[in-house]
Amino acid sequence: MIKSKNLHKKYGNLEVLKGVDLEINKGEVVAIVGPSGAGKTTLLQILGTLDQPTNHHYELSINGKDLKKLSHKELSDFRNKNIGFIFQFHQLLPEFTALENVAIPAYIAGLSKKEADTKAAEILELLGLKNRLHHKPSKLSGGEQQRVAVGRALINNPAVIMADEPSGNLDSENAKQLHKLFFELRDQFNQTFIIVTHNEELAEMSDRKLIMKDGKIINT
Repeated sequence: MIKSKNLHKKYGNLEVLKGVDLEINKGEVVAIVGPSGAGKTTLLQILGTLDQPTNHHYELSINGKDLKKLSHKELSDFRNKNIGFIFQFHQLLPEFTALENVAIPAYIAGLSKKEADTKAAEILELLGLKNRLHHKPSKLSGGEQQRVAVGRALINNPAVIMADEPSGNLDSENAKQLHKLFFELRDQFNQTFIIVTHNEELAEMSDRKLIMKDGKIINT
């Protein structure tokens, strides 16, 4: 489903990734763990096409699509339709409602406003936010904001969800609910989840735990 070989990333003289090889199967929930500075977020950003390796001799594919061969616009379109992102700090747009925040990727993908809004409402209902559709982020709790962020990641039915410390800003109860939700979504939609986390409970729940250290994966 996701394959990478020989991923390197440098920032100036600092080598953050030192040749990462990775293979993840469809429907897997994979946790990437390790100390701060190990390269976890950098790896996630490259796998999600938000950043590029600094070496030329690498491989990266998702669902059999060779991402190296795509133009900048093709890569942007592919990302919009195939990859959903969840971040630690929800990154919701404060001037928009929960419904509008979830629908934005669908607008970008070319759905009509009516279609996108209908789909967003269905997803928010699935996530237990039926009565919060028209609330702006400032009127939502932290757990509700993160569920809106999950809805935004789901709207285009992506093949893979990439999450960077998704429960890092939540209290323990909301974190547990979010972790449970990931596995329910995987079971319902057979989506692949790649989760960078320091949460040991979430890592242990995952199908596989990949440990990073000094820019490399030290187990598979």
